[in-house]
Amino acid sequence: MDESAIRISAIQQRWAKPISGDLYAEDVICDFPQSGERIRGRANLIAQRSADPDHPSVSKVLRIMGSGTVWVSEVIITYDGKPWYTVNIHEFRGDKVFRETQYFGEPLAPAAWRSQWVERIESN
Repeated sequence: MDESAIRISAIQQRWAKPISGDLYAEDVICDFPQSGERIRGRANLIAQRSADPDHPSVSKVLRIMGSGTVWVSEVIITYDGKPWYTVNIHEFRGDKVFRETQYFGEPLAPAAWRSQWVERIESN
């Protein structure tokens, strides 16, 4: 299996088992830029995910792409009973993620003013 296939498989496993820490280096840093939060260390990351009272679940992995040490996944999660879109940047050191950055967004209604230039897509 080549390096790309190994990393795609690792990220797929991350979404199949969201609380597992198997993908992460011991000294991983996980950033949530929208809330200005950082989690340091695999133990803290697992503890935070285990303690989340809403236990977000993965609804659908839309795509995983990248090359070399930087990979991105686009995922729809269900959080607090609602769908959320998340973009995740995974930075690898060897076969482990040493840095992950997560961006979250709620679905929103399309703006009527731009309807003449856009087409509707199915995203979930």
